[in-house]
Amino acid sequence: MSLRNYIIVRILLAIPMLFVLLVVIFFVIRIIPGDPVAAMLGGRASQEVIEARRAELGLNDPILVQFFKYVGGLFKGDLGTSTMTGRPVLDEILERFPATLELTIFAFIVAVIIGIFWGSKAAQKRDKPVDIVARGFSMLMYAVPVFWFGLMMQFIFGMQLKWLPIAGRIGATVQFEKITGLFLLDSLLRWNWTAFWDALQHLLLPGITLGLVISSIFLRMVRNNTILTLTSDYVKSAKARGIPENKILYRHALRNALVPILTVMGLQLALLMAGAVLTETTFSWPGIGSYLIMKIRYRDFPAIQGTIVFFAIFVIIINIIVEIINALIDPRVRY
Repeated sequence: MSLRNYIIVRILLAIPMLFVLLVVIFFVIRIIPGDPVAAMLGGRASQEVIEARRAELGLNDPILVQFFKYVGGLFKGDLGTSTMTGRPVLDEILERFPATLELTIFAFIVAVIIGIFWGSKAAQKRDKPVDIVARGFSMLMYAVPVFWFGLMMQFIFGMQLKWLPIAGRIGATVQFEKITGLFLLDSLLRWNWTAFWDALQHLLLPGITLGLVISSIFLRMVRNNTILTLTSDYVKSAKARGIPENKILYRHALRNALVPILTVMGLQLALLMAGAVLTETTFSWPGIGSYLIMKIRYRDFPAIQGTIVFFAIFVIIINIIVEIINALIDPRVRY
């Protein structure tokens, strides 16, 4: 199968998956207890006002009519209107998306660095202290709840040592021009080192917290795949020729061991977006995760639907990109 046909097939397969997801999201949210209009009005409005608002929002229409209206709006790029603020859901999501993206990328970099370098070194020194510590760290980070770990990081580095801020993206007194919404990038583009350092300090705690938790997956996979690669014939031949161990590890074994791991890394990048919910809530990070929690609290159905659909589309796109990269690296994947 040619690469072009492979890409077309993957995109076509994503369409029914997205439609099924839409159906599940729409109907599951409708069975959540509570009236979104009553929650929006704060419980102080009369029944007549509530019914008038429900009719205005189309909540009195048959459920299938509501569903097809929603799907029709999606084709136009309309994720609905928030019942809480009256603003388009997509606009609200896009305002917060850069914060989540910045946290996700930073955490992903932390996880990849720890996973690749420690995982490969643990494989090289199998059953030695560095390997035993790596395995213990991996199991601990895999088991620990991210919100609890975040609270401990806040307590130690924020409240006790007072090294880093424990909440927010940037200090209230720091001024700089926002261009992309990615504070580190924006401050660099304007050569504003005060804003850059402040934004980095705010990013360190949540980014390292999330990155350490995710690194456990990468570390175990890199270690296991590198161990298998180190037992292959071409690695044994390289050792017999007297090539230094580190050169064998990083130029030969690790390169081949990473091919199957790239898929998992790509998917984890997408899942980090959704997994950032608890981290954002713990650190009061103004991203999509904390936005979703707030909308759930107020029964804002359009905003909840729109956020989950946005996450789903993002994950599907990343998944397609990862599969294309895999097909480029290893043509056998296409068959």
